[in-house]
Amino acid sequence: MPNLTSVARMAKFYHDDKNYFVILKIDYTIEAVKVLVSKATFVPIEFFSWDCLTLGALGIGQIQIADAKSIIINHNYSRKQWMLEFCDKLSVFYPREILKAKKRMLFFEKVRLEWIEKEE
Repeated sequence: MPNLTSVARMAKFYHDDKNYFVILKIDYTIEAVKVLVSKATFVPIEFFSWDCLTLGALGIGQIQIADAKSIIINHNYSRKQWMLEFCDKLSVFYPREILKAKKRMLFFEKVRLEWIEKEE
């Protein structure tokens, strides 16, 4: 799942309506030493459906392609609609990350207690 950009960078970049985060996706096969290009797609990220994107937990969050073999392009997506869905995805993503962090903290609290009980 390749990282495309951080969620913060995307939000800041799209704050200016003149900016476009454009993705060039190349479909290809390799035969011996040749690369055979079958399709090139060059579109703004907001044409990528959220059905083929996901969020990753690196830093404060990353926009990722979920499966490069299953890209859904919607040329009718508006930037506003895409950004609203982006914010909705983050409002679900962050609480899950908080739960994961709490579980990790509990795990290492138990590990620490085990180490406190050990002899030197």
